[in-house]
Formats: sequence, structure tokens, C-alpha cells
Amino acid sequence: MWNRPRFDLKVRLTLRVAAVSAACFAAISAYFLVTADRAVHARIDGIAAIVAKTLELQQGKTQWVNSPRSDFPNLDPVSAFVMTPGLCLGFRGANGEMLQRFCSGAPNPASVPPQAFAAFYRGLFDPGREAVRPVIARGTKLGDAVVWFDPAVQTAEAWHEAGRLMTVLAITLPLLCALVYAALARALRPTQVVRAGLERIAANDLTARLPPFDLAELSAIRDVFNHLAASLDTALSERSELTRRLIALQDEERRHLARELHDEFGQSLAAIRALAASAHQTAAQDCPALLGECDSIARTATGMMETLRGALFRLRPPDVDELGLVASLEGLVAGWNGRSHGQTRFDIRFEGTFENLPASISANLYRIVQEALTNAAKHAGATKVSLHLAMRANEIALAIDDDGRPNDAAVKSGMGLLGMRERVAAMRGRLSFTAGPDGGGSALRVVIPVSPADGQLDALEDAA
Repeated sequence: MWNRPRFDLKVRLTLRVAAVSAACFAAISAYFLVTADRAVHARIDGIAAIVAKTLELQQGKTQWVNSPRSDFPNLDPVSAFVMTPGLCLGFRGANGEMLQRFCSGAPNPASVPPQAFAAFYRGLFDPGREAVRPVIARGTKLGDAVVWFDPAVQTAEAWHEAGRLMTVLAITLPLLCALVYAALARALRPTQVVRAGLERIAANDLTARLPPFDLAELSAIRDVFNHLAASLDTALSERSELTRRLIALQDEERRHLARELHDEFGQSLAAIRALAASAHQTAAQDCPALLGECDSIARTATGMMETLRGALFRLRPPDVDELGLVASLEGLVAGWNGRSHGQTRFDIRFEGTFENLPASISANLYRIVQEALTNAAKHAGATKVSLHLAMRANEIALAIDDDGRPNDAAVKSGMGLLGMRERVAAMRGRLSFTAGPDGGGSALRVVIPVSPADGQLDALEDAA
């Protein structure tokens, strides 16, 4: 997917307003230019009609007085009234020859129009176009009265008008953009509140609610946001409660299985060891050849007892309520250091006090650490695992780092990462698991919120 550049909404809307305003100014400029061109042609058409009528009167007067001397055509009388800078008058005979022409001088323009504008204006409006009116006397066409404007003068006047509009545009457009941007910034200020609410939701703060807004659209967004936040809070609360019950049921099943194994399988192994010892004594007296088999049975039963003790320890860890979380975790780490025979070094560090933690939080933290250590030692092949458990003002932070090579087995084995996430979610906490590049170890971070009332409530329950 292409990464398109992201623009601020206020900037984007301001640019669009600026583009629309510039287009409007361009349309207004074009309208003024077209109107000015039509006015010029209407004016020269009127002047051409006046010139033609004046020449017809001159011709009629000459014929009326039967003057042998004729000064027809004479444009001086009419030029004194209609001449303006850049205007040209002329009389073209019937044979197409210009018999008389009179042009007024062009003033020095204040600003010479650019060549691009001059070429554009000539191509669009054809300045210098002639207005022609026939001169007729007694039904005979004597010629044409011709009026036109100097193209350079007409182009300069058009540029002068367009320049004034461009000056207005240059002043008005930045001011308009600044006002639009300020208005949009004020109107879109509530979106920052919406964004802050979404960020709180993303951070699992489901108590976030949006305040009332003046705009109807934002009020609708507020209603939907608050409804979704409340629904999500309720759903997560129900899910956490269900997860808590499932975890409690799972732990109860583990304790039941541990009791069954201890009572049934453990007693059977103890009986086998006792029988092997009795058989060893009997064989020593009656059949020394069976001593080896008796010792083998005893060793096998002893090995099975050790395996059973390990399984019972994993199924039913030491009572965290009696020993405390710190002592239980220290015992867990010491057990791993003893079983690893130096292949993996486990270190644990505590910060703060954990005496008044609720039993459910202590048990879940123990299970999370137990599973994390199992994954790091058995599946990631780590040589060093460090744990840091810190009690802060209103939360517990657990950090577990190792130098192993995390793989799918480390995540999927036993309870795995999914089980740890479920336990953390049941306590309304946060969990993150990151693996270093190129097998550079992994880091597990768990944050569990704890309020002072939790410890007090737990102490009151114990006292009751």
C-alpha cells in the first residue's frame, strides 16, 4: 500500500478554501475583462455610428449648397468631441483605400503588461478590432466610417484593471486563509478531546468518556463513543470474571489431580519401595542372586517418586498464602537453579513490599512466573534469566528477561503465552512479549493495577 502524505485537516481545508477563492477571483477577473471588452466595442460602435452620421451630413450639406469646393470627408469636427487616448477614426473609400485617418496619442502606461498576459489577451479578445459603419448619401454608399482602439492601449488598460484585482487578491487571500484556519482550529478543537478519549481507550482505560459538544455531529460521535466504551467495559468485566472463574476451576482441578496422584500413585510407589526392601532382605538370606533385581526395583521406584514430586510441585505449588509471594518465588527460582545444574542461571530481585497483596493476585503472579521460567529454560535454551518484581504506587510491574532463542514451542507449550495473557486480563492488567532480533533473547513485561483498598480488604477477610 502506498504511503500517502498526511496533512492536517485544518491545512487541507484552508488550502481548498484558498483554491476555491482563487478560482472565484479568476472568474471575477475574467468577467471584468469580458465586460470591459464589450464596453469598449459598444463604445467604438457608437462612435462609428456618430462618425458615419456626421459624414453623411457633411455630404448632404455640400450637395445642398452646391459648393464646388468640398472638404469631405472632414473628421476634425467629430474628433474634438469623441477622441480619447488610443482612439483612431478613419474613412475608407468605396475602393477600400483609407482616405483620411486620425489617431490620438497613447499615454505612457504606468506598468507595461507582461508578454504572457498580452499574448493571452490578444488571443482571447482580439484588441484593435474595427467598428465599421457605412456612409450613404442619396442611396449611394460613399465608403465606411472606421473606428478602432490602439491594441497596445487596450491591452494596457486591461492589464491595469486585472492588476488591481490581483492586488486585491494578494491582500485578501492570505487574510482569508488566516481567518479560515483560525475558524477551523476553533471548530475542530473538540477533535483533540475525541483523540484523547480514543488514546485512553487504546491504553485500556475504559472509564474514558467524552464531554458534551455544541456541534450536532460531534454530539452524535460522543453518544456512540460513550456507549461503546460502556459496552466494552461491561464486556471486558464479564470476560475477566469468566476468565477468573475458569482459572480458579483449572487450579482446583490441578489441586484435585495432585491429591489423587499423591494419595494413590504416591502410596503405591511407597508400597513398591517397601516391598523391594523386604524382598532385598529375604534374597540376602535365601537367594543372593535376586539382590540385583531387588535393588533395580527400588531405584526405579525412587526415580518415579522424584518424578512424581516434580509433577506434584508443578500441579500444586507451595501455598502462597502461607509462605508469601516473595518466599514462594525465591523457592521457585532456587528450585530451578538446583535442577539446571548451572546450565541456566536464574536471578530474582524485588522492589517494594508484597505482604498485603490479595491471594488471587499472588497466586496468578506465581503461575505467570512459573510458566515464564519454564518457557525460558526448557524451550528457549536460555543461559541467563533475570526477574524483577516491583511494587509501585498503584500497580505491580513484573519484568522477565532472558538471552534464549524464543520459538513457537516456547509460546505454545503448557499454558503458554495465551494462558499468561488470560491471567493478566483477569486482573485487568497489561502484558507485552517482545523477542530480540536474530535470537537476541526475549522480554516479558506485565503490569497489574493494584489499589490500596485491595490489600486492606484482603486483610479484613483474613481476620474474619
